[in-house]
This record gives sequence, structure tokens and C-alpha cells, in this order.
Amino acid sequence: MTANGGLFRSDLLGLFGFFAVLILSSSFCLGIRSVPDGADLAGLLRFNEAPEYRNGSSCDPSLVHIAMTLDSEYLRGSVAAVHSVLKHASCPENVYFHFIAAEFDPASPRVLNRLVRSTFPSLRFSVHIFREDKVINLISSSIRQALENPLNYARNYLGDLLDPCVERVIYLDSDLVVVDDIQKLWSTKLTGSRVIGAPEYCHANFTKYFTPGFWSDPVMSRVFASRRPCYFNTGVMVMDLVRWREGNYRKRIAMWMEIQRQRRIYDLGSLPPFLLVFAGNVESIDHRWNQHGLGGDNVRGSCRSLHPGPVSLLHWSGKGKPWARLDAKTPCPLDHLWEPYDLHHESSMSSKTNDLSSASVAGLSSYL
Repeated sequence: MTANGGLFRSDLLGLFGFFAVLILSSSFCLGIRSVPDGADLAGLLRFNEAPEYRNGSSCDPSLVHIAMTLDSEYLRGSVAAVHSVLKHASCPENVYFHFIAAEFDPASPRVLNRLVRSTFPSLRFSVHIFREDKVINLISSSIRQALENPLNYARNYLGDLLDPCVERVIYLDSDLVVVDDIQKLWSTKLTGSRVIGAPEYCHANFTKYFTPGFWSDPVMSRVFASRRPCYFNTGVMVMDLVRWREGNYRKRIAMWMEIQRQRRIYDLGSLPPFLLVFAGNVESIDHRWNQHGLGGDNVRGSCRSLHPGPVSLLHWSGKGKPWARLDAKTPCPLDHLWEPYDLHHESSMSSKTNDLSSASVAGLSSYL
């Protein structure tokens, strides 16, 4: 373990314990909208009650504000993510969650609200309704159908959805767990005029995120002429919502989405518009805060290893999700690091490992 907390790959202990043995009905988790209606979902998905956590109102400036999407397909992941944040927070009572739920989710925002509230009965949080028709006509086809879900674009609208008194927020995807104190990420300073902060990966092949037609266009490709763009993953971001609103960044992103509809300049869902607007002007955050790609690529969802270095956040971006692979009894080794935070009722009744800390996550040597 490092002096600053977090975990090194060499600290990881093999977690080849018992699997969760829940198998959901075939109508669940097979597609973006292939889930039961709201009334049935409430009975299908039951979560154990988490330990008591209390926090303040949504406008309290002393709070750590976290925004996440909330939908019927990824609800189990969202609950695990919330549980992990609270478990490792030095002051869990200082964390406030803003959930973004789609207006026409099969479960309905009201049902989702009730499920979260029954799991975290003492937690104060807000559920904001996202109208999918705001963005549906801007979405183009992607390499994976799940990337076309309108809720993936809700992060573009945080400046509009959250109360004006919320001036700063951490955005987190639903397929991750935090194994360190979230206050450390919250303390990131966005220097100069930077609007967002995220771990950057400047050795990645940046050109692959856009089509040859984009790079051959002398006008469009010039957008990066005065920047040194690096890839970053939008699943973990610190966002200055004051600067976001003042700079009208939602419309800047929407402009590129409109161009994409006319001329295909990228293939990968909601990420490229963010790269076009922000790449090269991002506050760089330590890589420990987004060990991403654990869900494999966007086609096969194969098993992945950790990046070198300490770990504060594990992110199953990509096709494979840990709850689905665990339920199917085909988990990747690192999926067992997600399992201790799973509060799903059926899974929690099976044997599982104790909650992890940043000093106790496992050494799966053949995968590191």
C-alpha cells in the first residue's frame, strides 16, 4: 500500500472464492430495453440494505457531489458503485448523489428511486429526470448497440439537470467501484480555464477515434491544431459546472454530434464529441482513478489485466460487465474485485469475500 492510500498490483491477493450464483431471467440484461416492466422489476431486483449513511442537502457547498445515471439495465452496477464510494469515504456523510434517470425507462424513475431508497434508506440523494428526446435525434449508430442508449449522453446535460447551486461534480459511470477515499478525487484542482479533469492516456493512438474522412478534411482536423490531444475516458470526470454553463459546452458537444449525423467522422458513441471539445485541455488526474477497460473491448468483452501502478478505482468499461459474467459463472479474475460490493439480494445470500480496501485488492499474477 502506498502512503497516499490506493493499491498496487503487487498488493492484490487472489480472490478466487465463491461465485455469486444468481441467474437472472432471460428477459433481463440482454439488450438496452429488454427488461421487465417497472412493477415486475421491483420484484425481480431486490437489494440488501446497506449500512447507515447520512448526508446533507443538495446545495450544501461542503459536500462531495457525485452524478451517476440510473437505469434498469445497470441498476445493479449503480448500487455497487454507490456502496463502494460510501464504504471507503473518510466522511460518507459528506457525499451527495445526483442520479440521472431516463424519463421512459421501462422501470420508471419512480420505481428506480424506490429501489435505491430501500437499499440506502438513510442516504440523501436526488433523482433528476432526463428526457431522451433532447438527444435522440443527435445519436448516430455505433460499433455496439449499448453505446447508442440516450442515457449515455446525459453527462452532456449535467449543467442543465443539476440545480444551479451545484457548481462542481464528479461524474461516475455505473460499471465501476471505488476502493479509495473519494475526497481525494474531489480535491482535484482544475487549473487555468479547464472545465474538466480526467486521467489522460497520451500514448494511446488518438487517430483511431476518428474516421479517415475526418483526418483528411483540412477544416475539421484543424480543431486539434493548437492542442496536444490525448485520449481520456469520460466515465470518470471532475467537472466545473460554473465554467461548463458559462461556456455552453453542451451546445459545443451537440454541434459535433450534428456534424456526425451529416458526415460520419467517428464510430464510438458519446466519447468522440468530448474528445473534439476537450482533448488537449483536460486537467490530468492520476491514472489510479480510472483503471478502465476491465470489461474488455466493445466486441468480445474479453478478460483484461490492470494497468501498471496503484489503483483507486476499477472500471469495467467495454462490453463485459462483472455482474453478468459472475451470474453466468464465466467470470474474469478481476470480476471478483467487484463482487464484494454487490448488494443484490440473491447474490448476497451466497458466500462472498469481505469488502475490499485499497490495501487488500488481489494479486492475480497471471493477469497482471
